[in-house]
Amino acid sequence: MPRGRFLSLEGGEGAGKSTQARALAAALRKRGIEAVVTREPGGSPGAEAIRALLLEGEAGRWSARAETLLFAAARADHVEKVIRPALDAGHWVICDRFIDSTRAYQGVAGGIDDADVLALHAFGSEGLLPDRTFLLTVAPDVGAARAALRDRGATDRFASRDEAFHAAVASAFATFDRLAQGDPERFRRIDASRPPEAVTATMVVDLADWLP
Repeated sequence: MPRGRFLSLEGGEGAGKSTQARALAAALRKRGIEAVVTREPGGSPGAEAIRALLLEGEAGRWSARAETLLFAAARADHVEKVIRPALDAGHWVICDRFIDSTRAYQGVAGGIDDADVLALHAFGSEGLLPDRTFLLTVAPDVGAARAALRDRGATDRFASRDEAFHAAVASAFATFDRLAQGDPERFRRIDASRPPEAVTATMVVDLADWLP
Protein backbone atom coordinates (compact mmCIF):
# COMPACT_ATOMS: atom_id res chain seq x y z
CA MET A 1 0.00 0.00 0.00
CA PRO A 2 1.45 3.42 -0.91
CA ARG A 3 2.38 5.69 1.98
CA GLY A 4 -0.10 8.42 2.83
CA ARG A 5 0.64 12.14 2.67
CA PHE A 6 1.51 14.22 5.73
CA LEU A 7 0.17 17.80 5.76
CA SER A 8 0.61 20.45 8.44
CA LEU A 9 -1.14 23.78 8.97
CA GLU A 10 0.86 26.57 10.57
CA GLY A 11 0.25 30.18 11.53
CA GLY A 12 -0.28 32.52 14.46
CA GLU A 13 -3.28 32.78 16.76
CA GLY A 14 -6.60 33.19 14.93
CA ALA A 15 -5.31 32.10 11.53
CA GLY A 16 -8.02 29.44 11.25
CA LYS A 17 -5.85 26.33 11.39
CA SER A 18 -8.31 24.09 13.24
CA THR A 19 -11.22 25.12 11.03
CA GLN A 20 -9.20 24.58 7.88
CA ALA A 21 -7.85 21.21 9.03
CA ARG A 22 -11.41 19.91 9.35
CA ALA A 23 -12.52 21.49 6.09
CA LEU A 24 -9.54 20.12 4.16
CA ALA A 25 -10.17 16.63 5.55
CA ALA A 26 -13.79 16.82 4.39
CA ALA A 27 -12.68 17.92 0.91
CA LEU A 28 -10.22 15.03 0.69
CA ARG A 29 -12.79 12.50 1.84
CA LYS A 30 -15.09 13.61 -0.97
CA ARG A 31 -12.30 12.56 -3.31
CA GLY A 32 -12.08 9.12 -1.72
CA ILE A 33 -9.02 9.84 0.43
CA GLU A 34 -8.98 8.64 4.04
CA ALA A 35 -7.92 11.66 6.08
CA VAL A 36 -6.89 11.76 9.74
CA VAL A 37 -7.10 15.12 11.53
CA THR A 38 -4.84 15.61 14.54
CA ARG A 39 -3.19 18.42 16.48
CA GLU A 40 -0.17 19.56 18.43
CA PRO A 41 0.51 19.57 21.21
CA GLY A 42 -1.57 16.42 21.58
CA GLY A 43 -2.98 13.89 19.17
CA SER A 44 -2.14 10.77 21.20
CA PRO A 45 -3.02 9.90 24.83
CA GLY A 46 0.52 10.56 26.03
CA ALA A 47 0.84 13.78 24.07
CA GLU A 48 -2.56 15.01 25.30
CA ALA A 49 -1.35 14.56 28.90
CA ILE A 50 1.68 16.71 28.09
CA ARG A 51 -0.62 19.23 26.35
CA ALA A 52 -2.39 19.83 29.66
CA LEU A 53 0.95 20.56 31.31
CA LEU A 54 1.90 22.98 28.54
CA LEU A 55 -1.35 24.94 28.21
CA GLU A 56 -2.54 25.19 31.81
CA GLY A 57 -1.23 27.48 34.53
CA GLU A 58 0.49 30.84 34.53
CA ALA A 59 2.35 32.15 31.49
CA GLY A 60 5.68 31.76 33.28
CA ARG A 61 5.08 28.19 34.47
CA TRP A 62 7.71 26.78 32.09
CA SER A 63 10.82 28.31 30.60
CA ALA A 64 11.29 28.24 26.84
CA ARG A 65 13.88 25.49 27.30
CA ALA A 66 11.49 23.33 29.36
CA GLU A 67 8.67 23.99 26.88
CA THR A 68 10.88 22.87 24.01
CA LEU A 69 11.64 19.59 25.76
CA LEU A 70 7.96 19.00 26.58
CA PHE A 71 6.91 19.69 22.99
CA ALA A 72 9.59 17.33 21.70
CA ALA A 73 8.39 14.58 24.05
CA ALA A 74 4.75 15.09 23.09
CA ARG A 75 5.63 15.08 19.40
CA ALA A 76 7.70 11.90 19.71
CA ASP A 77 4.71 10.05 21.18
CA HIS A 78 2.32 11.59 18.65
CA VAL A 79 4.49 10.56 15.71
CA GLU A 80 5.05 7.04 17.02
CA LYS A 81 1.47 6.28 18.07
CA VAL A 82 -0.63 8.18 15.51
CA ILE A 83 1.12 9.87 12.59
CA ARG A 84 3.47 7.15 11.30
CA PRO A 85 0.91 4.31 11.67
CA ALA A 86 -1.67 6.34 9.74
CA LEU A 87 0.80 7.20 6.97
CA ASP A 88 1.95 3.57 6.75
CA ALA A 89 -1.71 2.53 6.38
CA GLY A 90 -2.01 4.82 3.36
CA HIS A 91 -4.03 7.53 5.11
CA TRP A 92 -3.42 11.25 4.74
CA VAL A 93 -2.62 13.03 8.01
CA ILE A 94 -3.58 16.67 8.54
CA CYS A 95 -1.91 18.16 11.62
CA ASP A 96 -2.93 21.44 13.24
CA ARG A 97 0.63 22.67 14.05
CA PHE A 98 3.84 20.62 13.96
CA ILE A 99 7.58 21.26 14.25
CA ASP A 100 7.45 24.73 12.63
CA SER A 101 5.29 26.04 15.50
CA THR A 102 7.97 25.00 17.97
CA ARG A 103 10.56 26.72 15.81
CA ALA A 104 8.44 29.89 15.91
CA TYR A 105 7.15 29.95 19.50
CA GLN A 106 10.03 28.42 21.47
CA GLY A 107 12.69 29.13 18.85
CA VAL A 108 12.36 32.68 17.57
CA ALA A 109 10.00 34.05 20.25
CA GLY A 110 11.51 32.04 23.11
CA GLY A 111 15.15 32.41 22.18
CA ILE A 112 15.96 28.72 21.64
CA ASP A 113 18.42 28.08 18.83
CA ASP A 114 16.76 26.59 15.75
CA ALA A 115 19.47 23.94 15.47
CA ASP A 116 18.65 22.74 19.01
CA VAL A 117 14.92 22.52 18.20
CA LEU A 118 15.69 20.48 15.08
CA ALA A 119 18.19 18.27 16.93
CA LEU A 120 15.51 17.32 19.47
CA HIS A 121 13.14 16.65 16.61
CA ALA A 122 15.70 14.46 14.89
CA PHE A 123 16.06 12.37 18.03
CA GLY A 124 12.47 12.24 19.28
CA SER A 125 10.59 12.03 15.98
CA GLU A 126 13.39 10.79 13.72
CA GLY A 127 13.27 14.08 11.83
CA LEU A 128 9.84 13.46 10.27
CA LEU A 129 8.70 16.49 8.26
CA PRO A 130 5.38 17.14 6.54
CA ASP A 131 5.15 16.52 2.81
CA ARG A 132 3.43 19.91 2.57
CA THR A 133 3.06 22.75 5.07
CA PHE A 134 0.40 25.41 4.62
CA LEU A 135 1.36 28.75 6.17
CA LEU A 136 -1.95 30.45 6.95
CA THR A 137 -1.28 34.18 7.07
CA VAL A 138 -3.52 36.86 8.54
CA ALA A 139 -2.85 40.37 9.88
CA PRO A 140 -1.96 40.23 13.61
CA ASP A 141 -4.89 42.45 14.62
CA VAL A 142 -7.33 40.30 12.65
CA GLY A 143 -5.89 37.13 14.17
CA ALA A 144 -6.11 38.60 17.68
CA ALA A 145 -9.76 39.56 17.15
CA ARG A 146 -10.59 36.08 15.85
CA ALA A 147 -8.80 34.43 18.75
CA ALA A 148 -10.62 36.61 21.28
CA LEU A 149 -13.97 35.67 19.74
CA ARG A 150 -12.97 32.00 19.72
CA ASP A 151 -11.69 31.91 23.29
CA ARG A 152 -14.35 34.16 24.86
CA GLY A 153 -11.96 35.09 27.65
CA ALA A 154 -10.77 31.52 28.37
CA THR A 155 -7.21 31.71 27.05
CA ASP A 156 -4.37 29.23 27.51
CA ARG A 157 -0.79 30.00 28.57
CA PHE A 158 0.30 30.90 25.05
CA ALA A 159 -2.70 32.96 23.96
CA SER A 160 -2.52 34.97 27.20
CA ARG A 161 1.06 36.11 26.66
CA ASP A 162 1.82 39.76 26.00
CA GLU A 163 1.71 41.57 22.69
CA ALA A 164 5.51 41.54 22.32
CA PHE A 165 5.55 37.72 22.43
CA HIS A 166 2.87 37.43 19.75
CA ALA A 167 4.68 40.02 17.63
CA ALA A 168 7.79 37.83 17.84
CA VAL A 169 5.76 34.79 16.79
CA ALA A 170 4.33 36.72 13.83
CA SER A 171 7.87 37.71 12.87
CA ALA A 172 8.92 34.07 13.09
CA PHE A 173 6.18 32.94 10.73
CA ALA A 174 7.16 35.76 8.37
CA THR A 175 10.63 34.21 8.35
CA PHE A 176 9.11 30.86 7.41
CA ASP A 177 7.15 32.67 4.73
CA ARG A 178 10.46 33.69 3.20
CA LEU A 179 11.76 30.16 3.71
CA ALA A 180 8.76 28.91 1.75
CA GLN A 181 10.00 30.73 -1.30
CA GLY A 182 13.15 28.60 -1.22
CA ASP A 183 11.33 25.33 -0.54
CA PRO A 184 8.10 25.48 -2.56
CA GLU A 185 7.75 21.70 -2.49
CA ARG A 186 6.95 21.74 1.23
CA PHE A 187 5.80 25.25 2.10
CA ARG A 188 2.77 26.96 0.60
CA ARG A 189 1.63 30.41 1.69
CA ILE A 190 -2.15 30.83 2.03
CA ASP A 191 -3.94 34.15 2.57
CA ALA A 192 -6.24 33.22 5.46
CA SER A 193 -7.97 36.59 5.63
CA ARG A 194 -10.39 35.45 2.90
CA PRO A 195 -13.65 33.55 3.48
CA PRO A 196 -13.02 30.03 4.85
CA GLU A 197 -14.35 28.33 1.70
CA ALA A 198 -11.84 30.21 -0.45
CA VAL A 199 -8.98 29.22 1.84
CA THR A 200 -9.95 25.54 1.67
CA ALA A 201 -10.30 25.68 -2.11
CA THR A 202 -6.81 27.15 -2.44
CA MET A 203 -5.30 24.36 -0.37
CA VAL A 204 -7.04 21.73 -2.50
CA VAL A 205 -5.63 23.37 -5.64
CA ASP A 206 -2.16 23.30 -4.05
CA LEU A 207 -2.54 19.54 -3.58
CA ALA A 208 -3.64 18.88 -7.16
CA ASP A 209 -0.36 17.14 -8.04
CA TRP A 210 -1.17 14.41 -5.49
CA LEU A 211 -4.95 14.11 -5.80
CA PRO A 212 -6.61 11.24 -7.72
